[in-house]
Amino acid sequence: MDKSAIRKIVETEVVARLMEQTGRRIVPAAVSNRHIHLSRGHVEQLFGAGHQLTPIKPLSQPGQFACEETVTIQGPKGSIAKVRVLGPERPDTQIEISATDSFKLGVPIVVHMSGEVQGTPGCTITGPKGTIEIAHGLMISKRHLHISSEQAQQYRLKNGETIKLRFGGSRPMVFEDVLVRAGNGHELEVHLDMDEANAALIKNGDYMEIVE
Repeated sequence: MDKSAIRKIVETEVVARLMEQTGRRIVPAAVSNRHIHLSRGHVEQLFGAGHQLTPIKPLSQPGQFACEETVTIQGPKGSIAKVRVLGPERPDTQIEISATDSFKLGVPIVVHMSGEVQGTPGCTITGPKGTIEIAHGLMISKRHLHISSEQAQQYRLKNGETIKLRFGGSRPMVFEDVLVRAGNGHELEVHLDMDEANAALIKNGDYMEIVE
């Protein structure tokens, strides 16, 4: 068992004890840096025919992993290199960035839920074996809480509802309109982008509380 899996088990047990002892619904935070999910066709166009993504480490959500591969994304005003590819492959290519990245690229700021690529801007993507143009798929991911079915029952949450999360720390902040993504394939963790996390000085593993 790798270190990240062990950390997640310990973290889940700590959160469960906190809720049992205090009644407070506590969730760990994860800060999501810019990254890209690729379709099978685009993997081959960018990295070569028959290329398979190379996992380098598992991520906290079941079945998800960071890859060795990176790409460069280009907008009307600028580019960003070494954007990490995350696996596994998806039906549609999707790039998740921050508002700060949008300014650098010169693209509209569009907040969408992950997986909903229609209505988002496109960009140019360059890999070692080719360059592609996508008409849509570039987005700021809507803040969301991953939670398993069992955890959702314990936390009295339902898939698709929205909640508020409070962070204490030296720059206290309440995050509203946090979408709950509950079910198989999810594990307790709230995902924030770099801009959101930096605004409240939130680090990976910091705890946030669900508030009414």
